[in-house]
Amino acid sequence: MRYVRYGFLGALAVILISVAMANRGAVQLRLFPEELGALLGLNRSVELPLFIVIFISIIAGLLIGFVWEWLREHRHRAEAARKAGEVRQLKREMSRMKGTTDKGEPDEVLAILDEAS
Repeated sequence: MRYVRYGFLGALAVILISVAMANRGAVQLRLFPEELGALLGLNRSVELPLFIVIFISIIAGLLIGFVWEWLREHRHRAEAARKAGEVRQLKREMSRMKGTTDKGEPDEVLAILDEAS
């Protein structure tokens, strides 16, 4: 399994390097379109190689997807946590009804009462 992982990482590295070498041309990224930037007084721009823009876009897309999925699953995680707390509470209640502590040891008060009778 380790060799499959190394093979995949090696193939991914070759693909990323070939994409980077094929897209070395500089592109200009602007914050706003020229007319809107001139109107607002924010003519910010930066020149970067195209492959950096591609890689940053891929990373940004992955991060947005992870955050979106994490927010979407929040309801399920909250429900699972609530049910786990309910299970813990029911186990404690059961152990009290059986006369044992949470660790499975007999309750001291009940043991004293049993010895007295």
